[in-house]
Amino acid sequence: MMFSEELHANLYFVNASLQEVVFASTSGTLVPCPAAGVPPVTLRWYLATGEEIYDVPGIRHVHPNGTLQIFPFPPSSFNNLIHDNIYYCTAENPSGKIRSQDVHIKAVLREPYTVRVEDQKAMRGGAAVFKCIIPSSVEAYITVVSWEKDTVSLVSGSRFLITSTGALYIIDVQNEDGLNNYRCITRHRYTGETRQSNSARLFVSDPANSAPSILDGFEHRKAMAGQRVELPCKASGHPIPKYRWLKDSVLLELDSRFRQTVIGLLIENTRPSDSGTYACEVWNNYGNAEVLGTLHVKQPLKATISPRKVKSSVGSQVSLACSVTGADDPEVSWYHNGEIIIPGNNIRITGVAHENLVMDGMAKSDNGAYQCFIRKDKMSAQDYVQVVLEDGTPKIICAFSEKVVSPGEPVSLMCNVKGTPLPTITWTLDDEPIIKNGNHRISQIITSEGNIVSYLNITNTQVRDGGVYRCTANNSAGVIFYQARINVRGPASIRPMKNITAIAGRDTYIHCRVIGYPYYSIKWYKNSNLLPFNHRQVAFENNGTLKLSDVQKNVDEGEYTCNVLVQPQLSTSQSVHVTVKVPPFIQPFESQRFSIGQRVFIPCVVVSGDLPITITWQKDGQPIPASLGVTIDNIDFTSSLRIFNLSLMHNGNYTCIARNEAAAVEHQSQLIVRVPPRFVVQPSDQDGIYGKAVILNCSAEGYPVPTIVWKYSKGAGVPQFQPIALNGRLQVLTNGSLLIKHVLEEDSGYYLCKVSNDVGADVSKSMYLTVKIPAMITSYPNTTLATQGQKKEMSCTAHGEKPIIVRWEKEERMINFPEMSRYQVSTKEMGDEVISTLQILPTVREDSGFFSCHAINSFGEDRGIIQLTVQEPPDPPEIEIREVRARSIALRWTMGFDGNSPITGYDIECKNKSDSWDSVQRTKDVSPQLNQATIIDLHPSSTYNIRMYAKNRIGKSETSNELTITTDEAAPDGPPQEVQLESVSSQSIRVTWKAPKKHLQNGVIRGYQIGYREYSTGGNYQFNIISLDSTGDSELYTLDNLKKFTQYGVVVQACNRAGTGPSSQELICTTLEDVPSRAPENVQATATSPETISISWSTPSKEALNGILLGFRVIYWANLLDGELGDIKNITTLQPSLELDGLEKYTNYSIQVLAFTRAGDGVRSEQIFTRTKEDVPGPTGGVKAAAASASIVYVSWLPPLKLNGIIRKYTIFCSHPYPTVISEFEASPDSFFYKIHNLNHNNQYNVWVVAATAAGRGNSSEIITVQPLAKAPARILTFSGTVTTPWMKDIVLPCKAVGDPAPTVKWMKDSNGTPSLVMVDGRRNVYSNGSFIIRTVKAEDSGYYSCVATNSWGFEEIILNLQVQVPPDQPRLTVSKTTSSSITLSWIPGDNGGSSIRGYILQYSEDNSEQWGSFSISPSERSYRLESLKCGTWYKFTLTAQNGVGPGRISEIIEAKTLGKEPQFSKEHELFASINTTRVRLNLIGWNDGGCPITSFTLEYRPFGTNLWTTAQRTSLSKSYILYDLQEALWYELQMRVCNSAGCAEKQAKFATLNYDGSTIPPLIKSVVQSEKGLATNEGLKMLVTISCILVGVLLLFVLLLIVRRRRREQRLKRLRDAKSLAEMLMSKNTRTSDTLNKQQTLRMHIDIPRAQLLIEERDTMDTIGDDRSTVLLTDADFGESSKQKSLTVTHTVHYQSVSQATGPLVDVSDARPGTNPTTRKNAKTGPPARNRYASQWTLNRPHPTISTHTLTTDWRLPTPRATGSVDKESDSYSVSPSQDTDRARSSMVSTESASSTYEELARAYEHAKMEEQLRHAKFTITECFISDTSSEQLTAGTNEYTDSLTSSTPSESGICRFTASPPKPQDGGGKVVNMAVPKAHRAGDLMHLPPYLRMDFLLNRGAASTSRDLGLGQACLEPQKSRTLKRPTVMEPIPMENPTSREVQSWQPGAGATLPQREGTELGQAVKISSSQESLLDSRAHLKGNNPYAKSYTLV
Repeated sequence: MMFSEELHANLYFVNASLQEVVFASTSGTLVPCPAAGVPPVTLRWYLATGEEIYDVPGIRHVHPNGTLQIFPFPPSSFNNLIHDNIYYCTAENPSGKIRSQDVHIKAVLREPYTVRVEDQKAMRGGAAVFKCIIPSSVEAYITVVSWEKDTVSLVSGSRFLITSTGALYIIDVQNEDGLNNYRCITRHRYTGETRQSNSARLFVSDPANSAPSILDGFEHRKAMAGQRVELPCKASGHPIPKYRWLKDSVLLELDSRFRQTVIGLLIENTRPSDSGTYACEVWNNYGNAEVLGTLHVKQPLKATISPRKVKSSVGSQVSLACSVTGADDPEVSWYHNGEIIIPGNNIRITGVAHENLVMDGMAKSDNGAYQCFIRKDKMSAQDYVQVVLEDGTPKIICAFSEKVVSPGEPVSLMCNVKGTPLPTITWTLDDEPIIKNGNHRISQIITSEGNIVSYLNITNTQVRDGGVYRCTANNSAGVIFYQARINVRGPASIRPMKNITAIAGRDTYIHCRVIGYPYYSIKWYKNSNLLPFNHRQVAFENNGTLKLSDVQKNVDEGEYTCNVLVQPQLSTSQSVHVTVKVPPFIQPFESQRFSIGQRVFIPCVVVSGDLPITITWQKDGQPIPASLGVTIDNIDFTSSLRIFNLSLMHNGNYTCIARNEAAAVEHQSQLIVRVPPRFVVQPSDQDGIYGKAVILNCSAEGYPVPTIVWKYSKGAGVPQFQPIALNGRLQVLTNGSLLIKHVLEEDSGYYLCKVSNDVGADVSKSMYLTVKIPAMITSYPNTTLATQGQKKEMSCTAHGEKPIIVRWEKEERMINFPEMSRYQVSTKEMGDEVISTLQILPTVREDSGFFSCHAINSFGEDRGIIQLTVQEPPDPPEIEIREVRARSIALRWTMGFDGNSPITGYDIECKNKSDSWDSVQRTKDVSPQLNQATIIDLHPSSTYNIRMYAKNRIGKSETSNELTITTDEAAPDGPPQEVQLESVSSQSIRVTWKAPKKHLQNGVIRGYQIGYREYSTGGNYQFNIISLDSTGDSELYTLDNLKKFTQYGVVVQACNRAGTGPSSQELICTTLEDVPSRAPENVQATATSPETISISWSTPSKEALNGILLGFRVIYWANLLDGELGDIKNITTLQPSLELDGLEKYTNYSIQVLAFTRAGDGVRSEQIFTRTKEDVPGPTGGVKAAAASASIVYVSWLPPLKLNGIIRKYTIFCSHPYPTVISEFEASPDSFFYKIHNLNHNNQYNVWVVAATAAGRGNSSEIITVQPLAKAPARILTFSGTVTTPWMKDIVLPCKAVGDPAPTVKWMKDSNGTPSLVMVDGRRNVYSNGSFIIRTVKAEDSGYYSCVATNSWGFEEIILNLQVQVPPDQPRLTVSKTTSSSITLSWIPGDNGGSSIRGYILQYSEDNSEQWGSFSISPSERSYRLESLKCGTWYKFTLTAQNGVGPGRISEIIEAKTLGKEPQFSKEHELFASINTTRVRLNLIGWNDGGCPITSFTLEYRPFGTNLWTTAQRTSLSKSYILYDLQEALWYELQMRVCNSAGCAEKQAKFATLNYDGSTIPPLIKSVVQSEKGLATNEGLKMLVTISCILVGVLLLFVLLLIVRRRRREQRLKRLRDAKSLAEMLMSKNTRTSDTLNKQQTLRMHIDIPRAQLLIEERDTMDTIGDDRSTVLLTDADFGESSKQKSLTVTHTVHYQSVSQATGPLVDVSDARPGTNPTTRKNAKTGPPARNRYASQWTLNRPHPTISTHTLTTDWRLPTPRATGSVDKESDSYSVSPSQDTDRARSSMVSTESASSTYEELARAYEHAKMEEQLRHAKFTITECFISDTSSEQLTAGTNEYTDSLTSSTPSESGICRFTASPPKPQDGGGKVVNMAVPKAHRAGDLMHLPPYLRMDFLLNRGAASTSRDLGLGQACLEPQKSRTLKRPTVMEPIPMENPTSREVQSWQPGAGATLPQREGTELGQAVKISSSQESLLDSRAHLKGNNPYAKSYTLV
């Protein structure tokens, strides 16, 4: 909206953008004038020609508010001038007049048209484009409003896009897209008519390699700047084409404005620079294509006039400039107040495009609105300004005033003037211009208000500068002046005056210019008379001016004198002469009227005025031309005109002009010549055509110009003329004719033309106007309906001049009746109308369309368009399945032809397949807006028939296609039955249940969900869910990793393919107890006496107890002074405090405390150290006294065995009994010898020694009697005993000898029972003092050394046992328990090397890692638990023991794996839940996490035969996943990779999408299409390939057999070697005699056999015992060497299970380490064993048993009580571990660990069982023997038939075999064979990763019947787990005893015993038993043997 700056009155536009109005002829339109103004304006409408429009009744009308209305009209009334023309509107008020832009008003007639859509083809995965094809005649008015797919409107989305041009894009075409119908819906913008196209189909084909083909493009596009433009470019092809865009042959860079979309190129916010040629290049591997088009971006046409504010004054110049944007070379026009401006004298239009308007000398009439119009093509724009012309006459705002100044004083005069244009200011002094000089300066400035200020500065004022100063302002609008007098002091005088000429009758001024000041008066005189003396004279005394008004010559002419009184008595004067001139005066003459032909005389007399006078004449302002024949007579002061023959050309204004010296005057008179009227053209009868214009001609002449008046009489009757009301439609032209612009039917009648001019008589003439009506269709139906098969009539009524011809057309094709027999036309006339009727009989579907009836006569034609719709019952819908569920079926249907009648509803019928259609379930009147429905309340897994009907107002369709559908399964309706819970460990609960009732299962039960949660207060109330597969009616599952001793609630739900059923009732169960997980805290210990320590601690929290607290156990041991550790003991108490008594005095004790429950011992506290108090010492360890001479005695002693404190001194007492004299001698605490002097010869003395501590003296030693002798025999003061030293040190063996004479000393060493002199060399030497030094002592230096001192009188010998301490032996490290995040290690110490173990260092590393971590462990610990490990991961462990010497050998590296395995996909789960044409639902529930959380999930797929994998957007594993956007009917490859911390698993699969109709595609077969010519060659090639494959296969098989044979041979040889080593080791134990054994019973013994292998192999000498046991005799020959003693044959017989393997399993028991068992040493002797573990060489003796065979039998036996008097010792271990040199080095290990008593007892019992007759019946019980690898992944050994394994749970864990011994019983002898169950060692993997000789199947006996009385107990301890995959028959009834830690089920298999012949002998005199050891860490688990369901027992006899 634009407004003028003028506030008082302005004009503006309210809708300047209105340029076109298009409307429908049936609706008409209203067009408001887009201009307005204040004050209110007058609005008028004009045609583009400038003609003001007129009202046409019923067709066009201008409302008073300026709105133009075009009424609805029939097509026959269409008039281009009215209905398709350019209009404009003007708005006028006092401020001016403006003209609107051109407005094109166009009416659109209703035309028949149809829209259609063509069928399209597309490849699956490609694109398809449907276009709505619209006839070009109406294309500009038609808009595509929507697209429908099967009557359902499409909304633009991901795959279906509707473009701005109305095209439908289908992206990623799928097969199902070809099942639908597509049609477009259009709407006429102006008539509102909608059209529905035909239905088109999309034919989808399989992708085939092809070049791109353009589907949609463009040629030309026009857009306005700032709009969004979409340039379509879409192509089909395979592979999918690629696109790129070029603009003007340059690659277009895409950015935020240029974006490539699915449709093409989208340009945002277009700019004119975007115009150009655009190319869309499309290509793929098989070709290319191009779309080429132009884009023209136009800016909106805009005109801008500057300046925007124009205020000027009359007479000024105004310049306006019009700037144009949006067009080149536009047409520019200028308008003033709505009228076009034509250049003239004062108006100039300049510029290339006439864009500048310059106007000079603006007059007041030039005020108003000025507009600049620009036009280009059909666009126009305008701008306007209002030019305001003000009265610009100068006005004096302020000026100088009169003043008096002194000479020399400066003067400044100011004059401030306002005026437009700016006035020019001049200065005068006494009417004389002021000349600028040094004293007079003139300057001026222009103020901000636009005023001009002029200054006159006089610098040095003189008297002559005084006078009247005048400031004159002059501009084109006028002149103004201001004057005032400036008086300069000085003598007064009068300036010279000039004579004056005055004009008589006017006013004259005479000025007397006085200079100097002061003066007293100024007076005027004439003829000595003081003026004034009459009323016309005025004298201004103050400034000396005289005014003469209305000057008269005779009175006022003469001389005038100005007299100035300078002083009172002095005056001065000066005179001026006034001459008076008299102007002419013409006597007036009047206007006259004459007639043609008359004579005329016109006089002009100048009655006064000074002569000479000149007289002239003019006619109408111009000199009178001679051609008029006018005679002019001039005589003196008169002049006249004479006309002899008056004619019309003499009419006019005649002016007489008289001039003299004074002035020029004129007088004017009009000459009128009168002529009577007469017709020039007389009216005559005329015809007018309705709607056209007609002129009724009538013209006349006369003078005055005659007036023509028209009158009208309607109709053809007697004329009754009435005046015609003239309006815009009826106008009288300038020549008098009557114009009827738009003839109406009522205009027919008589018209009278009357002419008059008041000269003579009036004349008139009448005529008749006949209105001819063109043919018009006045009545017809726009639309009509017909029913198929019935008769239909359509009528048109025509009106107009007859004859009228009516013809019919259909779809612009004339109806030819002979050819179209079903069409008949009848015509009849009724009055002025003609009615034509078209009859159709019968109507058919093809009759639907547009019919037109055409009426034609001589004056025009018209047509009526009728749309006929033939209605019929609809076609049946095409029904298909959308979704099938358990109790519902979702349908979708495609509606065909609707019968041209809206569908009113659908009827759906559904029945069971076995029922008839008479008993159907009907759903009636489904909404026609739907194209899908769901049938509900169906029964799961039932088959139904479904069909449907469509209905419209006409009727019901035929039945649709019939569907046969089976419903899906439904979730179970009932819970599982007989749910039971059983606690099986501290962290597991066994759940058992049965399937739901059959009728509630709703399908096949495929799995279950177990929900469990803590039921205790504060527990988690959210159920944890575990899913597992179904296996039958009875189910079992064990919940693991639960909280210990915690109450849990458990529910079970059944699942089938459809879902999960209801939960069972929640049951409550509590997990079993476990050992406490925290140690007691705040452990404090205080020594209360030399033998007691008080201990106190805090009880662990309830959460850490994991059960009911049974008590506390205090473990303590003494830290001896020599660095050794005392025996480790423990005491049990119920209270959190305890007093230890019976302790060693003044001894430092290490103390630990633990809590225990029924499950066992908990975590130990940290060590604390407390020392008992000091006491008096005990007696010395020994005292010796010996005479050295007749007066000297030497005394030696040993420190007290019990120091009880710090020895402060020793006191030596020497007494003589007769008389009794006691002498005391003191020795330092580190002295052990004392020399007593001055004794009497041959006297006997009693000598004893007492030690003293701070507590006092201790007990006396024994009293020694000694006698000084002169001949003293040799005696040794050194004591016999044991000397202990660390290896690699220097050791001195003392031997201090005395005697007289001094004795000689020699050293002997016992060697194999025979003493021999010690070797003296660089390392060994004997000192002069008798000491023997050994430097860098070695292990072989250990032994018994004898020192012999000899002199003449005797000799003495002492024996020193030198024990060299070496680093401890390597511990036996085993795995006792694994969980998913922890591994518990147990170990049995090795030989301590002669020094107590001070601690352990455990090192661990993750597999395949070189980084090791380490922990320091207390010496009392026998197990350690590593937490926070990775799930399902292998770890390596080593353990090192430390003693006083240092760290020992590192144990062998063992490996263990935390629970958990790689993910697995269950074979029982189908991977593909559903497959259709474009998507696949994957069932991922089959993935089992293996016990470790899934860390990553990758899913990839690709079409078969391609290389590029598509990765699914998936990061976590869910139950299902859907692959979308697949190609139809195509094979795909799928691969999944699922990883957890244990590893990754992959699964590959292939699948094929379905055809578009739901059918499957053929399987993958590589077919080769060949021509017939090449068939023979191809067949030959096939034969060659086949033969080659067979040969290669045979060769590979042969190579494989060789490899297998070689491997078997190598294995056989290895087993032979290993068996030989085992036999040698076993037989070597016979070298111990009974005496040796008895002497060594207290020694610890360790058997280390990690690599020995027992060979079990079928031989020719094999005898069969029973059904499935065999006996193999192994002789010396079997070991590859001859017997060293020919008289003895050593034979070992082993029974093993007859299994299918060619070679039986072996157990690795090799590598007996030297130095760990004294009985294995070749040089063992009766004394303490020498530790030769670190000797430079060692050997083994071949055993020589006296009995030829040994017997090994199994029996079930509970441990028996321990023998009385046995002593607690540290535990040893016995392990069977895999050979490290095999490729399966990680295979599981069967480790052993004591569960009671000591391992020494087991070792002794084992030795006795093999070597001694009296122990042949001893029983060895193995309890709780488990596999060390307890991964949840339990695999088979060889085949699935041997899926026998066991995983354990706390407290009896995997990898632990606990051996106990019991005394022999006579009834246990004999060759009994009993059953024995043995776990098979295995590791997670595809197969058992153990070599055959590490498997223990040879111990299994499936068929042997047990005769042992302990069999029942054995079954209770070893009841095998049920296995669902178990195929072997079992004899022992399996009883559930333990649940695996994973979902996979492991089992125990019954075993078989191995029997050997018994040996005779006596029973062992001393029995050993099992007791609750106070030393062994593992003893605390002994209580499990009686009531623990995990306990297993094996007896070796």
